[in-house]
Amino acid sequence: MKKVVLSLALVATMAFVSCKETEKPAEEAAVEATEVEATQAVENAEVNAEATVDSTKVAEEAKVEAAKAETAAPAKQ
Repeated sequence: MKKVVLSLALVATMAFVSCKETEKPAEEAAVEATEVEATQAVENAEVNAEATVDSTKVAEEAKVEAAKAETAAPAKQ
């Protein structure tokens, strides 16, 4: 009788262990978090680069307009 009870306990234990849902390993979660941070950093860099290009373009256009105004109406001496 003792062997039967121990055998049933062993089978029940194996059933619970084999049906257990496993969670994502911590390593996978860390990799996913790093990927998200990297993606956000790239997006921020793109936005900053576009803003720099836009501000440089505006500054150059202002210089061109100033040069045009100076050549169109030279200062009287």
